[in-house]
Amino acid sequence: MEGPLQQLAPTRLLSSSCSLEKSLQCSCSFHGIPTPSVRWWMGDVPVNVNNTDGSLQVTSTVIGPWANSTISLTEQPKLSTRLLCKGKNQNGTHALSILLIPRKSSSPSKTFINGLIQGIIYGAIATALLFLCFTPLIMKYIRMKVAKKVTVGKAENDRKVRASREAEMPLKPKEPGESTISPSSENRISHPLP
Repeated sequence: MEGPLQQLAPTRLLSSSCSLEKSLQCSCSFHGIPTPSVRWWMGDVPVNVNNTDGSLQVTSTVIGPWANSTISLTEQPKLSTRLLCKGKNQNGTHALSILLIPRKSSSPSKTFINGLIQGIIYGAIATALLFLCFTPLIMKYIRMKVAKKVTVGKAENDRKVRASREAEMPLKPKEPGESTISPSSENRISHPLP
């Protein structure tokens, strides 16, 4: 007597996972009757099973109708590289596509610090430029204020001098022929009138 015939089953992806520690590791598990073969593709290039070239390592195991395969990448992938895990038997094919995006080299805190420093530098430059642009206007304003104070001060001094001169001058003119000396900031001598 013969045993029961196994039913044929197309390949199905049962599980997949990716983890990132020291290297990127991705795994695929397929089920199918007959047992599916698993193949990895990096971009459009197939990666050999049990391949160990420095940056890629592929390991595959088959147990009954299950096929498991793992790929490890030790180097950062190129920008937007596609990783494909494909399970296939005579009844069908099933695949998983993973888009690999390289890590940024700097952490968010480092990016923040760099941006902060750059902002401080640009702010200092902008402040210095504004100061240099407004310096002539500020100096003109200060000169006008000083000139106004000097003018007001001179006017007050002139009024005081005039007032003191007028107070010292007699109201009646002296007789002709006499010389008159009036005090002032300059010593002037009047000559007698003929």
